[in-house]
Amino acid sequence: MPMYTSTRGGGEPLNAAKAIIKGIADDKGLYVPLQIPKLPVPADVMAGLHYREVATIVLKAFFDDFTDEEIGACVKGAYDSKFAREEIVPIAKVTGEVPAYFLELYHGKTAAFKDMALSILPYLLTTSMKKENEQAQIAILTATSGDTGKAALEGFADVPGTQIIVFFPEEGVSEVQKRQMITQEGANTHVFAIRGNFDDAQTGVKNIFADNDFADALLEKGYKLSSANSINIGRLVPQVAYYVYAYAKMVEVGEIRPGDPINVTVPTGNFGNILAAYYAKQMGVPIAKFICASNENKVLTDFFETGVYNKDRVFHTTNSPSMDILISSNLERLLYHLSGMNGEEVRGYMKDLDEKKQYEISEKIREGLKDFRGGYADEQDTLQAIGDVYDKFGYLMDTHTGVAYSVYRKYVQETGDRTKTIIASTASPYKFAKAVSDGIGLDMEPSDFQYIVALRKESGVEVPEGLRDLEKKEVLHPDVIGVEQMADFVWNCLE
Repeated sequence: MPMYTSTRGGGEPLNAAKAIIKGIADDKGLYVPLQIPKLPVPADVMAGLHYREVATIVLKAFFDDFTDEEIGACVKGAYDSKFAREEIVPIAKVTGEVPAYFLELYHGKTAAFKDMALSILPYLLTTSMKKENEQAQIAILTATSGDTGKAALEGFADVPGTQIIVFFPEEGVSEVQKRQMITQEGANTHVFAIRGNFDDAQTGVKNIFADNDFADALLEKGYKLSSANSINIGRLVPQVAYYVYAYAKMVEVGEIRPGDPINVTVPTGNFGNILAAYYAKQMGVPIAKFICASNENKVLTDFFETGVYNKDRVFHTTNSPSMDILISSNLERLLYHLSGMNGEEVRGYMKDLDEKKQYEISEKIREGLKDFRGGYADEQDTLQAIGDVYDKFGYLMDTHTGVAYSVYRKYVQETGDRTKTIIASTASPYKFAKAVSDGIGLDMEPSDFQYIVALRKESGVEVPEGLRDLEKKEVLHPDVIGVEQMADFVWNCLE
């Protein structure tokens, strides 16, 4: 049974249901499986299976304290008509000098890849609560750099026994992302802009989780805190499924032969999406290289080059805001696995990050990182990539996917590696319509919403249903607060 333990070595291992409910460990560590399970059949044997079938296989392997009926109900409830494409995750091929395969993860209700996991997390969480006879209500507490917040709100809105509280940086998200969140309906939804950046919001949320007195007081009110960020193992594991599916699909359509390696390029901020690809490799998917694409907040690029993680640097607000992050929380999980599950070592790194704003990894971990390659693209590189791909192939990318393609293109030029590569395409271009319009050379418009109209007219690409007429929706969550007020607002939400 894959039990779950803290990356910092504290506490006893938990089953999956308990780990999903808790979200974060008592010692501030993140839950990881004691052993990453192997796929029951090779990924290429899954060629021809629907996404729901692949997801079921992956989730059963990780969450084996759930019954087949429980996993089946979660998958069926999550991956249904709320996704615009019947296949859930289509793959778009772009040929040319640098061929690429875009894994389109954004066809859910909020037009971002976070839907892939946050559509199923409410089902996993409520199932876990029933399994563990949990009587308290669950208060989901989440910091977002843009996409997680809306996807979590959409997933948990009016789910019985839950409250969902989201914090986002007031100036650090796109106009579309902000409007998606502050117009969210649902009696149990609470949204607050903070004066600060994403790292401020994320640190505030982690501090609330670490306050045992606060947790005890909330429990007296009938609430337990949990998380919808990728720090929750119930959020991370569903992301593994789409890399397994991508490999099976590539075999199915004849792009690769069974057993052929692929590379994966992922635009990365909090490191969860690329960590899911690493888990897929540990399960048996033949992935050769993990190409970690950053924007100007290139803390991960520097880390892979030097072995030093240093958050003490200028924070950049960019046209790929979901990656405007200097503290990549899920990297802690990778360090734990590569250290040989040494919680004391990882705890030391996190202590150094808090106190010294940096840490340097051991040679053992550096050796384990040999399959990772970091790279970054600035705003101009990103716009250039968007324009090039659109001009040559008529394919429209969002800014985060533009970062990934730019970094991938540089990687091929520098290494000559022609291994077929999946690029995680993480959001609809309409979520960042102004920047995408700039990239393909459209005229200026007064607002993001008018850019959406212009981009639709130019490209012919359908606007996702969840982004239509956003500017006409009523603002339901207007509050802007200081970071120091976050705990007070959580308390007040849970009266």
